[in-house]
Amino acid sequence: MQLWSNLPSWLQSGRVLIRFGLRLLILIAFAGFSSTALNQSLHALFWMATVLCALIAGLRRERFLDDDLNHWDEMAAYGAPCALTQALG
Repeated sequence: MQLWSNLPSWLQSGRVLIRFGLRLLILIAFAGFSSTALNQSLHALFWMATVLCALIAGLRRERFLDDDLNHWDEMAAYGAPCALTQALG
């Protein structure tokens, strides 16, 4: 992983945005094929993605509120729709 750590800040943030978008599409696709209600499935998947991003950020010792995007920002981005699906359900 040493190769990716030397990227400029804007490329690192772009990589996080692409990762977030692809993961979001996969989560929505899995929730769409679920046998339970879409709202419940999305809430569970967003919650698991939030926890996973927090664990990865902690293991990688990423700085919270850093200049470029990282797993902490991705965790917050998954926490927002998680809270929204909980409020709508």
